[in-house]
Amino acid sequence: MTVNIGLLGFGTVASGIPFLLQENGEKIVAASRSDLEITKVLVKDDEEKNRLLAAGNDYNFVTDVNEILNDSEIDIVVELMGRIEPARTFITSALEAGKHVVSANKDLIATHGKELIALAQDKGVAFYYEAAVAGGIPILRTLANSLTSDKVTRILGVLNGTSNFMMTKMVDEGWTYDAALKTAQELGYAESDPTNDVEGIDAAYKAVILSQFGFGMTLDFAAVSHKGITTITPDDVAVAQELGYVIKLVGDVREVESGISAEVAPTFLPKGHPLASVNGVMNAVFVESIGIGESMYYGPGAGQKPTATSVAADIVRIARRINDKNVGKPFNEFARETKLANPADVFAKYYFAIDVPDKKGQILRLAEIFNAQNISFEQVLQQKANGEVARVVIITHELSQTQLEDVTADLNAVADFTVVNTFKVLGD
Repeated sequence: MTVNIGLLGFGTVASGIPFLLQENGEKIVAASRSDLEITKVLVKDDEEKNRLLAAGNDYNFVTDVNEILNDSEIDIVVELMGRIEPARTFITSALEAGKHVVSANKDLIATHGKELIALAQDKGVAFYYEAAVAGGIPILRTLANSLTSDKVTRILGVLNGTSNFMMTKMVDEGWTYDAALKTAQELGYAESDPTNDVEGIDAAYKAVILSQFGFGMTLDFAAVSHKGITTITPDDVAVAQELGYVIKLVGDVREVESGISAEVAPTFLPKGHPLASVNGVMNAVFVESIGIGESMYYGPGAGQKPTATSVAADIVRIARRINDKNVGKPFNEFARETKLANPADVFAKYYFAIDVPDKKGQILRLAEIFNAQNISFEQVLQQKANGEVARVVIITHELSQTQLEDVTADLNAVADFTVVNTFKVLGD
């Protein structure tokens, strides 16, 4: 049989799908038990249509989405436009028309996925989005299928290639944040407005999706705290290196007794941790579970062919289920009531960089403030004074998020103390 596909958009990723269908056609046909044919492609306007045709692309390009949505012969709609609108409207219309949908739109799925998944279930159609997290790494299908018998307790991830490229330059070559950003933009890794990447928003979207597949809980995006890399200084990088750590922007989703906790933040990783060696634009997801123990999934988090490979895998799976007449099962069948963790139950070590007056007794003053919140020190380092100010670096033993909030407030209440940075520290 032939399964007909309508593409929404023909940018970098979408244009990689025909390559895979051609170069790996024999395997794809065997896996899907179908011939896959791209029958229509939505583009922005006639100018883009003419440009693509002139470049030698032999497809039926259309400028009206209804030519795809109202075509009864199109089985699967593949949305690769990005952004929330009009993608949300187009996907909703496709699902309502009884068409299966594949998307790589992490922003949309993290913020409106719940309603789209429910609509797909109501209509008995498939809605898959493997490429929405970590590009070419098949992490969602791994969590949904390969780890279905295992209980996941924590997921850690380097989930944004742009920020990871920048941190690699800052750590390995001593670059400033501004220099790393400038180069990332010149190489096309960072947008002219890099906010989503450098403030941890992009990684937080992915953490929302990972929470569904790893823990069966659907988090609101607002429930994922996120802090970016913009405040990291060369001093922080140097101290991390001196103490045996590497700084990475890490997504952390875990389940404790009271519920699920998710955050994205700069994190001190021990140099021996597998995530510490994930450099450049690469991504990795590190899973802790009661069965396997620890496992890591590593690969390119973006790019034409890696992302197109994940998109094409979703198309193949849907085509196979259409052929087997069992289409309509949810991409992720694990779902349970969402319970947010009590901050008092979520523990970690923390790094504090604090500027204090360069005079005797300051470490004792700091110790008294931390001790009042029942927080003890693992390491203390006093750096050379700069004028009348000295920098004190503290690595704590484990403390809860509640203690972190309280002690930070106490420190900020001291007029001559300045909390420069606070980062999570992953234990050995």
